[in-house]
Amino acid sequence: MTLGTETTGRMKRSPDVEDEVLDVTHHQDPGRNRLTPVVQLPSDAALAVVDALAGLVRSAHRREGSSPTPAGTLKQAQVFEEGDVFMLEPPFEGFFADRYLMDFYDTADRDICSRMHLHTGLRFVRMMTGPGTTIRVSSLSPITVRPAVGWTDPLSTFTDALPGTPPGVHRHRHNVIVPPNSWVDMQIPRGVSHQFNAVGPNAVIDSVHPEESIETLREGMSGYRMMAQTIFLAKDKSPAATCADITGPDDSTHA
Repeated sequence: MTLGTETTGRMKRSPDVEDEVLDVTHHQDPGRNRLTPVVQLPSDAALAVVDALAGLVRSAHRREGSSPTPAGTLKQAQVFEEGDVFMLEPPFEGFFADRYLMDFYDTADRDICSRMHLHTGLRFVRMMTGPGTTIRVSSLSPITVRPAVGWTDPLSTFTDALPGTPPGVHRHRHNVIVPPNSWVDMQIPRGVSHQFNAVGPNAVIDSVHPEESIETLREGMSGYRMMAQTIFLAKDKSPAATCADITGPDDSTHA
C-alpha cells in the first residue's frame, strides 16, 4: 500500500513564534483529514467520561495557578484557542510522542471561534461529547468520514465559506458535526488544515502527537513547548456566529 510522500523540511518561518500566520489565499492542504465514528453512549455515561477527563484538566490548571511551573521547565497546563489543556503524558528519552487532554470552551458562550490552523507534525485526536454539546470539525479540504457502525444517524456534513478571508478571496470550508454523547477519532496529517469548535459545555479531546519531539528538532525551536508547532490561517478570531451553526447555509448532507 502506498501512503504517499510529504516534505520533511521546516514549515514555520520563525520556529519560536507561537502566533505565526500563513496567508490562506494560496495555502493548499497536502492531504485530507480522516474521521472515524467510534461509539455513541447513553447520556449519563457520556457525561461521566467527559466530566472525569475535563476534571483532570481543571485540576492541573488549579495546581498551575497555586504553584506555577518554574521558568525553563515544561508547563503541562496551558491554554489553547479551543480550550484549556493538560499534557497528561510528556515525551521522554527514547519515546518522542506526547498526549494531552483538552477541556473545550463553549464557543457560543464566549462568542469566539477558534481559527483554522495546521501543525508541523501529524496528530491523532479523539473527540468526546456529552449531553447538549456538539463539535463542529472543519477543514479547507473535504474530510473523509469512514463508515459509522451501529450509529442511530449518520454524521451531518456541509460546506460553507471560510470567514475572515482577505477581500476578494473565497475559500470553501468543509464541516462535519459530531453529535452529543459521541466519540469520534480524527487522523490529521502534517500540514493539513483543521478547526474545532464546541457548542455546549460538555466536550473534551484526547490527543496524541506521535512526532512532537521530532518536529521540535525539525523546526529548530529553542525549547520544547505545546504551542509553537501551530501555524494559523487567520490573523484574528471570528465571532461564534461563523462556527456555531450545525447546518449549512442552505441545507446539509450526510456522511
